[in-house]
Amino acid sequence: MQTLLIKLFSSLYRCFISLSFPNLSPPSVLLGFSGIPQKEMDGSEPAESSDCGHGKSCWTACARLRSYKLKGIFTWRLLKTIAMGQALSMLICGTAVSCQYLAEAGVETPMLQSFLNYVLLLLTYTASLSLRKGDGNILQILKTKWWRYLLMGLTDVEANYTVVKAYQFTTLTSVQLLDCFVIPVLMVLSWFFLKTRYRLVHFVAVAVCLLGVGAMVGADLLAGRDQGSTSDVLLGDGLVLVSAALYAVSNVCQEYTVKNLSRGEFLGMMGLFGTLISGVQLAILETSAVAAIKWNWKIIVLFAAYAFCMYALYSFMPLVVKMTSATAVNLSLLTADLFSLFCGIFLFHFVFSGLYIVSFVVITVGFVMFNAVPTYMPVPESDSAGEEDDSV
Repeated sequence: MQTLLIKLFSSLYRCFISLSFPNLSPPSVLLGFSGIPQKEMDGSEPAESSDCGHGKSCWTACARLRSYKLKGIFTWRLLKTIAMGQALSMLICGTAVSCQYLAEAGVETPMLQSFLNYVLLLLTYTASLSLRKGDGNILQILKTKWWRYLLMGLTDVEANYTVVKAYQFTTLTSVQLLDCFVIPVLMVLSWFFLKTRYRLVHFVAVAVCLLGVGAMVGADLLAGRDQGSTSDVLLGDGLVLVSAALYAVSNVCQEYTVKNLSRGEFLGMMGLFGTLISGVQLAILETSAVAAIKWNWKIIVLFAAYAFCMYALYSFMPLVVKMTSATAVNLSLLTADLFSLFCGIFLFHFVFSGLYIVSFVVITVGFVMFNAVPTYMPVPESDSAGEEDDSV
């Protein structure tokens, strides 16, 4: 099975790289058109390029692709990116499972759950910012950039709230499909605001990932898991699209901040403004729902589990974003629903389907394809400015 998957990854990668870069050898592709002369894989000097026509140059490129070692694709950095991306998916799975148990206990307080996460960020990262001196101090940051982080916090809080609210009006299938809208929006925003430039293979990789999502949704339909309300499908679908757009804006802001400023500053400001905004909404929208909760040790553990998973997700996601991009991270998060389904098979007696395995493999293949060939983007303004802060 392992050999088959490796061959599948290799075949898809070589196929789409040859489509995207027919005249380039793999080393020059992976180095992002650096223009630096490279040696062949056997250590010899590269042969001079032929000017005998397009056909021969394509044949030469394909021959080089065939000789390219698989270990040149599955680098340590790529494997670490895959592992960290799937760890984030598992954290989202943890939030989904705890939410499911809370819902079964009659507790539906999404704003309270978000509020707990922001409070944890406030107590750690915001408190850390307040202890800093100089330009990194929280007061100095608020003097110059308070309105930016206010908008970022508002965007993040409302993105979390609208997607949960959408489940009251539309089906699980609609949420799973329309939530993928975040990826094209992210790519467009990254293109214009972060100056990220994608190649053909990246668009193909996104299409492959979305095919995997389609397989997952198909498995849900076959298993009869098209759950959710249909009281106002149009409103529910609209809320999902709004949530996806808000998540895209939030993720682009996060990528810019962690790559040009620091992870500690981003999380500290999110903790501050997220706590304020979610606290106000909690007081307005969920006071009666919180008062109606019948507290016991099980409810407390579930709230704690949700808060821990969300806190860990917010803490580690900027690290993966800095290594790759917000788009790549969201592609890896497409497997979160699959992890939730696998847990649901054992915990909630969901029906298993082989399409779930197919979906996981296809999404992973697409994620590998996206990350195997680097995108181009300008060098961050202060590439080393946030190195010290990232240790927070």
